[in-house]
Amino acid sequence: MNNLIFRIIQAGLIVGTLDILSAFIYYFIKTGDKNVFIVLQAVASGLFGKEAFSGGNKMMIAGLILHYLIAFAFTIFFFWLFPKIKPLSKNKILVGLIYGIFVWMVMNLVVVPLSTIGPRPFTMLNVLINVIILIVCIGLPLSFMANTFYKKENLNSATANSSR
Repeated sequence: MNNLIFRIIQAGLIVGTLDILSAFIYYFIKTGDKNVFIVLQAVASGLFGKEAFSGGNKMMIAGLILHYLIAFAFTIFFFWLFPKIKPLSKNKILVGLIYGIFVWMVMNLVVVPLSTIGPRPFTMLNVLINVIILIVCIGLPLSFMANTFYKKENLNSATANSSR
């Protein structure tokens, strides 16, 4: 159990960091604005509304905490789900693709519309870019990390059982 908790924390930190860094890069490429930390205020605005953009460092920290809470929620769910989908777990890339799409759907069809941000405009290019980011930064890394973890756990269990 301690190994699982450690692995979830490690995986959550990795995918949360990859995702927020990609958001910073995407924001900079899209706007040219070097103040990429406004992305953190945008995350905080989901909970605090427009006041997040005038809240300075406190709102940036709140946005970062919210971002990582969401990343950990998706990580915990994935590590819970992974051993239950044995047929799919044989194809790490397919699982990562599906999970990245799932994350996009949950965030954009449930979380953001229910937040103070509300529904966002739909543009196919933006959807495609964001889905690719979530596949590369969350879906695939989680798939590979969970696969590695559960393989080791199964080997350790098999070794422990055979030595009895």
